[in-house]
Amino acid sequence: MITSNNNAKVKQVVQWQTKAKERRKDHVFLAEGIRMCEEAPVKNVREVYLTEELEQKIRQNAQNGDTAFWDKLQQTGYETVSPEVFAKMADTQTPQGILTVLEQPVYDLTQLLEQPDPLFLMLENLQDPGNLGTIFRTAEAAGATGILLSSDSVDVYNPKVIRSTMGAVFRMPFFYVKDLPAAVKSLSSQGIRTYAAHLNGKNVYDEEDYTEGCAFLIGNEGNGLRDEVSECADCLIRIPMCGKAESLNAAVAAAVLMFEAGRQRRK
Repeated sequence: MITSNNNAKVKQVVQWQTKAKERRKDHVFLAEGIRMCEEAPVKNVREVYLTEELEQKIRQNAQNGDTAFWDKLQQTGYETVSPEVFAKMADTQTPQGILTVLEQPVYDLTQLLEQPDPLFLMLENLQDPGNLGTIFRTAEAAGATGILLSSDSVDVYNPKVIRSTMGAVFRMPFFYVKDLPAAVKSLSSQGIRTYAAHLNGKNVYDEEDYTEGCAFLIGNEGNGLRDEVSECADCLIRIPMCGKAESLNAAVAAAVLMFEAGRQRRK
């Protein structure tokens, strides 16, 4: 059992927890909580840390017939740590007692583009971790193929983003792109129709046909899409609103559009 905050592994986890640069350098990310550990792909798990109390609970569950989680821990291996050390390693205020270190996955955009009628989400300069995590969950639920983010967007592996994805980060392919306008044009050239969510959109979102390959562009929470990005889209669409509301939260707008595409594709 690790009982000292000065342990080298503890110091390294704290670095990964707090610094995106360290996560990028070592190609890892962290996921806290029982559910996240349960859903984490075994092939990507590098390390698991848990408190002795939780270890005993999981072992007892296994003895009572619920062996799935215990069996997984036997595959991944784990180390126990004292409650004080775990509090140091954890990012949450009330940690559940388990933390998983995972390899960052690598995705192939070419393979995704080869899927029939792919559905992409393209995000520009999204900054709120909760918004991004919610978008990952929504994208998975709506049947999206993948997410493309501008390089100035919040880090997907930010601990707050990871928690907000509720496991979707393990299953939703994503890519950072340095030049979002060029990426929009590239998708269009490959037969993917691009739609920019825009206050000046002439077409109402639910009057378009999303049954073939398409991508939705969502902009920064405060400023929306830059002109140089929206001008690259094949079509500007808007979500009509009542009252005095001028715009929707980025995650809400993404949900409205993706689920409309999902609805059309279920017909």
